[in-house]
Amino acid sequence: MTSKVDPITLEVFQNALASIADELALVIMRSAYSNIVRDSMDYSTAVCDHQGLTIAQGLTTPVHLGSFPHAMRSLIDKFEGKMFPGDVFIFNDPYEAGGMHLPDFYIIKPIFARGRLEGYVATLAHQIDVGGIAPGGMGVFSHEIYQEGLRIPILKLVDQGQPNEAIFSLIRINTRMPESLMGDVRAQISACNTGEKGFSALLEKYGSESFREHCKALHDYAERLIRKQIHNLPNGTYRYEDYLDGMGENPEPIKFCVALKIEEDHVYIDWTGTSKQVKAAINGPLPTTHAMSYLGVRCAVATQMPNCEGYMRAISVTAPKGSIVNPFEPAACGARGIICFRMFDTLLGAFSKILPDKIPAANEGGSTAPHIAGRDKNNKPFMISGGLMGCWGGNSSTDGIEGISNPAANLGNTPIELLESRQPVEITKYAFVPNSGGPGRQRGGVALVRGYRLLEENAELVVRSDRRSVTPYGLSDGLAGTPSWNILYSGGQKMLLPACPMEAIAMKKGDEFVHFQAGAGGFGDPLEREPRKVLDDMLNDLISPEYAEEVYGVIFQGELVCEEETKTKRKYLKAMGSHKNAYLEHFHKTIGVKFSSWKSHSANVKIK
Repeated sequence: MTSKVDPITLEVFQNALASIADELALVIMRSAYSNIVRDSMDYSTAVCDHQGLTIAQGLTTPVHLGSFPHAMRSLIDKFEGKMFPGDVFIFNDPYEAGGMHLPDFYIIKPIFARGRLEGYVATLAHQIDVGGIAPGGMGVFSHEIYQEGLRIPILKLVDQGQPNEAIFSLIRINTRMPESLMGDVRAQISACNTGEKGFSALLEKYGSESFREHCKALHDYAERLIRKQIHNLPNGTYRYEDYLDGMGENPEPIKFCVALKIEEDHVYIDWTGTSKQVKAAINGPLPTTHAMSYLGVRCAVATQMPNCEGYMRAISVTAPKGSIVNPFEPAACGARGIICFRMFDTLLGAFSKILPDKIPAANEGGSTAPHIAGRDKNNKPFMISGGLMGCWGGNSSTDGIEGISNPAANLGNTPIELLESRQPVEITKYAFVPNSGGPGRQRGGVALVRGYRLLEENAELVVRSDRRSVTPYGLSDGLAGTPSWNILYSGGQKMLLPACPMEAIAMKKGDEFVHFQAGAGGFGDPLEREPRKVLDDMLNDLISPEYAEEVYGVIFQGELVCEEETKTKRKYLKAMGSHKNAYLEHFHKTIGVKFSSWKSHSANVKIK
């Protein structure tokens, strides 16, 4: 820390910046049109210094953490010396502009004082639809980015206070949902205007040179904090592998391989060995890989620190060009969200070898994102979207929690009442799924199920999900979670759909789409679970009595534990290992899917 900035003043300064970033987020939430932004809160905000370095980020979507540095560098490289007061920039392109995928619109405003560039306020929001072959922009079946929708290079959306109506018109005509998308764009612009006021007030309070000194001190402070935490870890290289379900032309599981190297006070994250890019829209541009790598380190070792770019100095990331985590243009990447979650799981798996009592088993695998889109009887477009809530893995001290967003996403729940009042859909079910949490001494969170019945004549269904064939891993002898399932009821028939269908699926009035989210992984030997906890789960309808006996080896008479019988049963299960398959059989029986329908790759895939 420089001698000119004392710790107390720096703390006040840091919190003032965080308040500005959070105010940006609140403006978007209160003025956005689409439910994916307004209710699910799939957006992020940031404040940057005069160099474009992030000095604060709003508390919204962690998956965007670390993407702003790429975006800001791209903006400055193209427009350095060509920015003026009143300018507002827009872009979304992953290859030219440092974006993550086309639905994510960056809208950024430079801030000037006395003619000098002093910083930026930045927003990123997931737009409900950007055109392209798949409604919602997240279908996995695109082979190239050209099929995915409107690519926007870095452009001036507002030029010295004057809106560029040509760009507004171009965006409006290239979406299925013009009213919602343009409303969200205006919400982002409004947030930037509000953030400019807060930034300018803080700048006026400190003065330009002192403001810059405080920014430098903040970066240095964050770097020192994280290096101190890393230094406490044992030196060495720790490897882990996890897998994404295969799809389309890539039927085999897609491997994610990470080597986590701790060297004194620095972390090296190397994704060499990860599968090559694929002909499906699940490739992750480099900003995505950096974002998830930074997030994994933050979650594992340094949760309490400033949300600024300084801590990233202690983290180096390697991602082979041409791999699924750093693809060549024009690889499709609209559904790249599912590889974000898999990178997160893989990196935390590596950290579990260093911090076994801190790292939980795998979460459900990522927010499933169904989109049901069409036009109503008045030819007005509709789109039913929004990720499902999920569940977290068990850890060394507690069960996994459920009914909450994946920690990498931190999304909000879209209430049933809002969906049904604004969209032609009936939510037929939204509930916990019994017998779905991965068994363990601390079990994984149980899965959620949600059903959608179409009330209009016709629509298209696009689904992005995962964890069908390679389920969320358990840790410390905990068992893996249960698989996800997509089921379509149409014309009196029940159809099992792939995790990621390689085409849009036609729906008719009265058809029902049901998604079972994956259950999270368990932690510790399930035969060591306290019988009282097994009883609580049974009384709360999270497991059945048969499941309690055949998976946890606990036998009840009414609500009383039969201790001797339980000891005998657990000894038998430990010797035979039958509980390791029994839980999956019980789960499939619960959801009405034949166990034989499930094809696991676990025999061919070794999780290290």
